[in-house]
Amino acid sequence: MRQPPAAGDGRAARTYAEGVYARRRHVYFWMMGACLVLFVGAWAVVRLFSMPVAVGMCVVAMVIPPFAAMMANRRGPEDRWWDDPSGDPKSDEWWDELDGKKRPRER
Repeated sequence: MRQPPAAGDGRAARTYAEGVYARRRHVYFWMMGACLVLFVGAWAVVRLFSMPVAVGMCVVAMVIPPFAAMMANRRGPEDRWWDDPSGDPKSDEWWDELDGKKRPRER
């Protein structure tokens, strides 16, 4: 298990959200790196031995970027994006009441 940074070493502790976003970025870059390796490898090396395999590698490489974008932009169950206030006090009060954060308004 990784230890949190010491107070005097100049590094700030990473928050949970930063860790989630960093993990998503790493997954995205690994997937895009695999895409590039497949594409370049298909046309630099594999095509010399088998053209159908090279085309198949390019088809797989073509499918990876949309999935990489979905993985990088997805929201997890721990992301509480709906709790952000909208700026309209009446609307925020109404949503808080619906979410059970406040007791119902008197009529």
